[in-house]
Amino acid sequence: MIHQPHKTLTLGLLLILGFSYCSEPTTEAPAAQTASPEAAAVTKDSPTAEIEAMLHEHVAILASDEYEGRAPATPGEELTINYLRDQFAALGADPGNVDSYFQSVEVTEITAVGAPALTIQGSDYEASFAYGEEQVLGSQQQIPFVTVQGSELVFVGYGIVAPERNWNDYADIDVTDKTVVILVNDPGYASQDPNLFNGNAMTYYGRWTYKYEEAARQGAAAAIIVHETGPAGYGWGVVNNSWTGPQIGLTAANLNGDRAEIEGWVTQETAAAIFDGAGLDFQALQAEAAQPGFSAVPMSDLRLNVSVENSVRTSLSQNVIATIPGTTRAEETIIYTAHWDHLGMVPDLEGDQIYNGASDNATGTAGLLALAYLHSQQPPPDRSIVFLAVTAEESGLLGSQWYAEHPVYPIAKTVANINMDNMNTFGRTRDVVVVGARSSELEDYLDEAAAEQGRYLQNEPTPERGYYYRSDHFNFAKVGVPALYAESGEDNVELGREYGAAQAQDYTDNRYHQPSDEYDPNWDMAGAAEDLLLYFNITSRLANGTEFPRWYAGNEFKAIRDASAGERQ
Repeated sequence: MIHQPHKTLTLGLLLILGFSYCSEPTTEAPAAQTASPEAAAVTKDSPTAEIEAMLHEHVAILASDEYEGRAPATPGEELTINYLRDQFAALGADPGNVDSYFQSVEVTEITAVGAPALTIQGSDYEASFAYGEEQVLGSQQQIPFVTVQGSELVFVGYGIVAPERNWNDYADIDVTDKTVVILVNDPGYASQDPNLFNGNAMTYYGRWTYKYEEAARQGAAAAIIVHETGPAGYGWGVVNNSWTGPQIGLTAANLNGDRAEIEGWVTQETAAAIFDGAGLDFQALQAEAAQPGFSAVPMSDLRLNVSVENSVRTSLSQNVIATIPGTTRAEETIIYTAHWDHLGMVPDLEGDQIYNGASDNATGTAGLLALAYLHSQQPPPDRSIVFLAVTAEESGLLGSQWYAEHPVYPIAKTVANINMDNMNTFGRTRDVVVVGARSSELEDYLDEAAAEQGRYLQNEPTPERGYYYRSDHFNFAKVGVPALYAESGEDNVELGREYGAAQAQDYTDNRYHQPSDEYDPNWDMAGAAEDLLLYFNITSRLANGTEFPRWYAGNEFKAIRDASAGERQ
């Protein structure tokens, strides 16, 4: 149980709000819509009416066609970040980056020139595989030309080194300058053994980003992941669409020279053909890889040949940071996050060419502003509260990664992160879904705050998809900060679970990452407003307490946090 003193904001204790292409942000905001006090004061038969009105007003503006889909480094970015700056200032939140509301984020766009060809050769085998249909290989090194020739292939199972789980797929083998072939997800999912990793729930070791990071640490020249729809959580079409075309990453001083020269994916059918060419049984080795004690397997004398030519372009984008400073423990912070960016405009589309991103994530961005208002109405907290609207989430969580690598506030004294992404627009729910459940003591705070609302916690329905590793809170977790990603579930208060599930599926099928993700004035924002009060109450407890929530035992980020324990004494 948590016993920190706090002032709980109940559903009845609410408010009426009055508001007063990017490189560097402008000093004065461009002419744009502003939130009006009249709109925020709209009342209806709901205890959260005022918060709902705020959300409607902000989302309508941020997701309007004028903002052109809020893509980084576009005129839509400039409108967005200046709107957020002005709203935070009107709410009385201070600049969060010394005397500025902005943090510049340096990004580099890499686009392959032509279609990189993959050729596998051995004494008794030679085959080439088509780009897009059978493989998507490329290089994240920020240089014009990369080639890997004659690199030996090694199957390394799931490509995991997890000392706390007594697991090392790279034990007793040197893969320097070799090509590692890796399975997606982790052995827990493959075996469905609840005692192996996290069973059906993906750990970070199952995430594709980890696979490439570990391969680079091991000195591999190339890292290839075998795609499977079930363990990946998405089909080959998602991989193909994501990995072909421009790839955006943070600008690296070393030009990403510490990454493997080649990274990419192959289809399961392509992998099976390559294994067969090595005289190996893919399915049998796949089963072995899920068992403790697996040893990496050299793939006969097969060697990889790939050359990639890139065009490279750099630009600037902005995170937006505001704060309500603490009084007695100001150096300790609780950070709210939401990404302000979306996919922008695609001129080649017929019809609607703007990806407005109303749900994803104008809702979460509007939530940041509503939370800034809620906290501004309270006495100054002991600890500082930070509101961080990050850029380039849609390009790979880049804005939050930049912040985690270039923190404005000490990471060791960052108490917690609470993230908002794609908030509920279909009404109040009885349940609260914990994405990445059983991670940290923040869930104890969440459980207590939800109970105060008469709600209950529900584990995410598809933990094998690894959603915990697919939004901005993850970059805080990677540097050890306990991070919470919780949202409305599907148990709709008025219309039941079947209705809630249907609404969620309809969004996924018909609006997610499509131009049809547009603002609808008929949205029921009561559920989102109730979630915001949930986050507010958790943060109020933390901001007026002295405890630092901890990762649960066995969590993959616990050791990172524990290493900085001395800085929190």
